[in-house]
Amino acid sequence: MNEVQESLCFAGPATVTMFVIGAGNEPLPPETFHLAGPVPDEVRPFMPQEQPAEIAALGLVSYDLIFHDTSLALSTYTCEALRRLCADGRAVAWAGFEGSFHYDHLLTEDIASSVYGYCASGAEPVVAWDFTTLHSAAWRQGIARTRATLQGLMY
Repeated sequence: MNEVQESLCFAGPATVTMFVIGAGNEPLPPETFHLAGPVPDEVRPFMPQEQPAEIAALGLVSYDLIFHDTSLALSTYTCEALRRLCADGRAVAWAGFEGSFHYDHLLTEDIASSVYGYCASGAEPVVAWDFTTLHSAAWRQGIARTRATLQGLMY
């Protein structure tokens, strides 16, 4: 198990946390996350309350994807799940560690190392599974480009 995967297991089962803006305000059915390879044991959607107007207009949903088998290789799964979240229209999705979400810091440089995957509609998903990459300038630049895409959706 590597650094990122170990961090995803801090509470026991592996928990991949994803956020998507632009895919509407209704959670996708759990079957949406039955992709090639691992299948989450639980899919827990969250609808954040008191969304800023520019986000509420697009829709924001957060998902905790729970895997009881912590030995599963989740980097490829995370990539495919991000791709799926952005497949049905103009959306931006990302996977981030617990506690990395705040409306004032959506995909900002100060939380870039807490985001381990990102995708925008029409682009390939990008996932990093080691802390060296997550702390790199190249990773921050990729997060910044994704934030610019998100801002383009919101304004």
